[in-house]
Amino acid sequence: MSEPFIIIDGVSKKFGTKEVLSNISLTIGEGERLGIIGRSGSGKTVLLSMLKGISDYAPSSGRITYRIAICKECEHIDGPSKAGKVCPRCYSKMELLEVDLWRNDSYAKALRNRISIMFQRTFALYGSMTVYENLIEALSKSGVPESDINKRAIEIAKSMGLSNRLIHTARDLSGGEKQRVVLGRQLAVNPVLLLADAPTGTLDPINAKAIYGILIDEVKKKGTTLLVTSHVPEAIEAISERAVLLEDGRIDAEGDTKSVVAKFMSRLNPEEIPAPKEPGKAILKVSDLKKHYFSIDKGVVKALDGVSFEVKEKQIFGIIGMSGAGKTTLSRAICGVTAPTSGRIEMKIGDEWINMLEPGPLGRGRATPYMGLLHQEYTLYPYRTVLENLTDAIGLELPDEFAKFKAHNVLAAAGFEEGGIEETLKKYPDELSEGERHRVALSQVLIREPIIVILDEPSGTMDPITQQDVSRSIKTARNELGQTFIIVSHDLGFVLNTCEEAILMREGKIAKMGSPAEVIKFFTPEEREELAQSKNGLQC
Repeated sequence: MSEPFIIIDGVSKKFGTKEVLSNISLTIGEGERLGIIGRSGSGKTVLLSMLKGISDYAPSSGRITYRIAICKECEHIDGPSKAGKVCPRCYSKMELLEVDLWRNDSYAKALRNRISIMFQRTFALYGSMTVYENLIEALSKSGVPESDINKRAIEIAKSMGLSNRLIHTARDLSGGEKQRVVLGRQLAVNPVLLLADAPTGTLDPINAKAIYGILIDEVKKKGTTLLVTSHVPEAIEAISERAVLLEDGRIDAEGDTKSVVAKFMSRLNPEEIPAPKEPGKAILKVSDLKKHYFSIDKGVVKALDGVSFEVKEKQIFGIIGMSGAGKTTLSRAICGVTAPTSGRIEMKIGDEWINMLEPGPLGRGRATPYMGLLHQEYTLYPYRTVLENLTDAIGLELPDEFAKFKAHNVLAAAGFEEGGIEETLKKYPDELSEGERHRVALSQVLIREPIIVILDEPSGTMDPITQQDVSRSIKTARNELGQTFIIVSHDLGFVLNTCEEAILMREGKIAKMGSPAEVIKFFTPEEREELAQSKNGLQC
């Protein structure tokens, strides 16, 4: 074990007559990742609350001692290994000191400020503020110099995998994304101790795995001590180096993670063994959608006639068909531009399904800001640089450093070479190739951080080489930023090379659904001939 950091000696805790912790003794090393596993009610959360120094969680008996390095000039606190070294704030000498949070120690408050805690079900976020604003708010209280706050917020967002959620409102994030913002806020104070109480208990496996990786990377990088509790064996095994089993408020086992987890599992009845959660897959659901209207020369026209399908998260989905098949009507309905006659369109915002046919701020108005649409006839501002086209020209008001970071990020995601992005940002549209201009236009959509991007005939009248360039940029953007793409097209080759799933529209209905290769086989010779000859965009 590394140098002792926390010494828990004979600690018990009673609430009234109920004893929830009984004679706990444990030594935790500096920089250690310790897992605490046990059934619900075993005392895990009480122990973490006590270590944080939360009011009402003082030990009934016993003592908790923190061995810290402290600068008595400015009260900067670090782990014990920093004793004898120079304080990074005021350059005085750091001294070794033992502090008890619960005995009115004069340095207890300063120590509490260097301990962060994450609770399982409490997303301690400002719901109406963006991710970026939440990080800035936390950093403003952390002692980070004001000149470095923007830079540090961007660094945290990148490490949390939130670069493409920075301007999303916190309340509209998924549970996994909220948990990452909470973690980012806790890490903003650069804690010497991070306490994570079941941090992945409510998350699906994909988001849980992301949290595991972030926790391990961040504490290793900073040398932070980590205590994580869970009743899920996978979480303890993934994160911790050593584990403790709590049973009815007592330490029942201590040692290497695998043996402690095995002992815990052996105590469970079959029905108590946690079942892994299935990750959520669908992000857009269209159910029995109809759009009928009356035409003098045609009578009742069924532009959409009972259309139902789902689009999955991070998928590139194609809507293909001839002119008049219903493609554009469908895409406009999804965007909220065209009101359908009947049916349902639902979009997943965070962990909630939003009814896109319901008007107002709680319905369609909440979802449409998270939908991006790139028309075939896109335009760039000719007398604005690429950077200006991506920021103030489209009304995106951001601090300069943040704006440049966002622009750089989306251009890289759209397929521009990292080494040339700085120069590209200074260029004007007429200095770019057609493929480069299309990627800048795509970046204009991506910089607003949409969840779903709809591309209206993205291949247009491009030559084959430029089409390949655009196809690559879409795939790169999906991989880098995690967006879901819906491509509306009549170009069979482009859909085949770009999409992972597609639907064939015919007379307002879905004639075939499946992989692009399967869908294309379902075309009639007449449709193939018309689509091969047509390069006139969408006419529905």
